[in-house]
Amino acid sequence: MNYAEFQTRAQFSAPELLAFAHGRLIDDPPAGFASRLPLPPLLMVDRIVELHGSGTRGRLVAERDVRLDDWFYQCHFLGDPVQPGCLGVDAVWQLIGFFCAWRGGLGSGRALGCGEIAFDGQIRPHDRTVRYVIDVRRCSVSAQRGTTLALGDASVLVDDVEIYTLRGARVGLFRDLDYGDYPLESERARGGRING
Repeated sequence: MNYAEFQTRAQFSAPELLAFAHGRLIDDPPAGFASRLPLPPLLMVDRIVELHGSGTRGRLVAERDVRLDDWFYQCHFLGDPVQPGCLGVDAVWQLIGFFCAWRGGLGSGRALGCGEIAFDGQIRPHDRTVRYVIDVRRCSVSAQRGTTLALGDASVLVDDVEIYTLRGARVGLFRDLDYGDYPLESERARGGRING
């Protein structure tokens, strides 16, 4: 699809999200567009079922099908399989980063933190569907600074029961962080503080 179509879409399928993760969804990305979702097995979403924005605010609803043989059930924990809560938090960050790119942000996405997280339940191998409901409270794109910053609140539900809540999840897109020549060592081969 072209970039204009990408920015008007309200839903994305699993093949489209995989294409985005590979950097192949958009045929004509603008200069500086480096946003990606993680590839499986770390990609924690199968589809985006609702996506809209108005001004600096927006809403995103996405789902993931629970699989009996998900990789984390094999090691977390023997005799007591449960999805690590941090993967649900990461899914929220993944989706807020996607929202930033959809709203016109350029650069690579990075999780920046979260104000409050509460875990009130769990995701087990025989559950069916995880749903992420994210209200983006602010998404600001700064062409001058080359950054996009977003702040959102989220609910994570399993089979329609709320099990996690996040308040103040923060994600940014930053220019010139991508490291396309990995695994070779180059100027972007090392981490450290992001200045944006």
